[in-house]
Amino acid sequence: MQYPTIPLAQTLILLFKAKEIQHIVISPGSRNAPATIGFTQDRFFKCYSIVDERCAAFFALGIAQQINKPVAVVCTSGSALLNYYPAVSEAFFSNIPLVVLSADRPAYLVGIGDGQTINQRDVYKNHVIYTANLKAQQDLELAAETTSTSGSTDHLASLDSEMDALQKQNEIEINNALNAAISKGGPVHINAPFHEPLYHLTDTLAVNPQIIPPFKQSGAISLSKINDHLNIWNKATRKMILVGVNPPNSIEQQWLNQLAADPSVIVFTETTSNIHHPAFFNSIDTIIASLNDADFKALQPEVLLTFGGLIVSKKIKAFLRNYKPKTHWHVDLHQANNTFFCLQTHFKTTPNQFFKTFLPETKKSVASSYQRYWQDVKTHRLQRHDLYLKEIGFSDFIAFHTISKSLPTNSILHLGNSSTIRYSQLFKIAPEIPVYCNRGTSGIDGSTSTALGGAVVQDKQTVFITGDLSFFYDSNALWNNYIPSNFRILIINNQGGGIFRILPGHKNSENFDNFFETTHNHTAKQLAEMYNFQYQTAHTNKELVTVLQDFYEASDKPKILEIFTPRTDNDKILLDYFKFVS
Repeated sequence: MQYPTIPLAQTLILLFKAKEIQHIVISPGSRNAPATIGFTQDRFFKCYSIVDERCAAFFALGIAQQINKPVAVVCTSGSALLNYYPAVSEAFFSNIPLVVLSADRPAYLVGIGDGQTINQRDVYKNHVIYTANLKAQQDLELAAETTSTSGSTDHLASLDSEMDALQKQNEIEINNALNAAISKGGPVHINAPFHEPLYHLTDTLAVNPQIIPPFKQSGAISLSKINDHLNIWNKATRKMILVGVNPPNSIEQQWLNQLAADPSVIVFTETTSNIHHPAFFNSIDTIIASLNDADFKALQPEVLLTFGGLIVSKKIKAFLRNYKPKTHWHVDLHQANNTFFCLQTHFKTTPNQFFKTFLPETKKSVASSYQRYWQDVKTHRLQRHDLYLKEIGFSDFIAFHTISKSLPTNSILHLGNSSTIRYSQLFKIAPEIPVYCNRGTSGIDGSTSTALGGAVVQDKQTVFITGDLSFFYDSNALWNNYIPSNFRILIINNQGGGIFRILPGHKNSENFDNFFETTHNHTAKQLAEMYNFQYQTAHTNKELVTVLQDFYEASDKPKILEIFTPRTDNDKILLDYFKFVS
């Protein structure tokens, strides 16, 4: 096997392999050639070539999201790594192990006006959990040349010693960065300066780097740390559990069953929580829409227990900020957000480990009408929900209703942001279907790329539902040679940013149309043709039902279904829904 001649590049390849970081997403460039050569020459690595760095980083994020292991992105110097930043910030707030390996020029070439050069050191410092700024041997050699003109033995010995120290320091920094990604589950940045020549190969290794194993957090929690909380829990008659973004199959069903059986507990879930029970409340906004002050006081919990990532529902956030619980506990191995301004305890463990320790010590049932009262509200809301579907015409609302019923139970669902994720909260998704969405920063910029990255490491079919603006914004995601033929995209095209028609503000003006809703008449047809997707459309619910009958069936091409809904009707239908169900 051949290796790049640069020792730093060899060190990186060997340590990535030792840490079993197998998936490497590479964007073309010259300065990153040593890393590219090293990764692609070794059959251990699964390498992907994606030109657009923003798409490449979200593609890698999608892989990491599915396999729960670090995935690397590799780029050249200059502005290339800045295009990774949206995905880096998403990984940071979603605790996804993304490893950014950026090639840089040696220090002596930075700040002198050289082409394709920026200040790369610490560029992501506010949105990574570790930064490794590596050093190039050539910088030491040049420094030695400027301080000595003789070839004395002492001078050469000193240079050799400095070279060894530099190599060891680089090894420590690379180990630290990769171990942080493995142990803490977040993005890290390794900035590696490579000197020319960049493309030379060798059959022999010049390095044998030290491998430092990652620290493993057990997540164990002792009874002594929860005794006071047990007393509070056992006395409370109104306990609310709110679940944000959560990996599928991460909570044992026995703990969910125990929570559901407690009349003093209600569990609010979101589409991205990936936990299910008939007694849970899976459509938060439907339940709490149009509640009055007396209702909110009846719902106000004494104890709020949260776990998972960020919450989609603005209504539940507003409610819990205005009607604060007496105490708020959050369960997460790494971090806790004071979302409702009343956080008191952070249990640094996994939710499953917490329930395993905590629930067996609680009273199995506390006398309370809390759950029963809100179950009656839920039943009423769902009845009204079904009635409303019969009264409205074709719209975003009807489209999501029809799509949610059509999804194959053996599929994986990815959702775009803005309107897409919010509509999905109002409909039941089959419990067998894992659901993903980039809710760390809630941006529309890389949803398609993330879904595609997830799809390449899954045998199951991936279905991606997105809005028109989100789809067109990330259309370079389709410039990708790895799209499985069973990949499916459903685009809800309401000719603009439909979310802005839902939010408060003046509508139906030229200013609003141009600068907020950004109306357009584009379709995905030409993109589908260019990227070899099968393309279908639907303009009515009857057409949608007909097309969906074979949309998910096997084919030799991936498919796009573009669903056109009435731009100026959707917001009224949705806002009227919340009035109707109450």
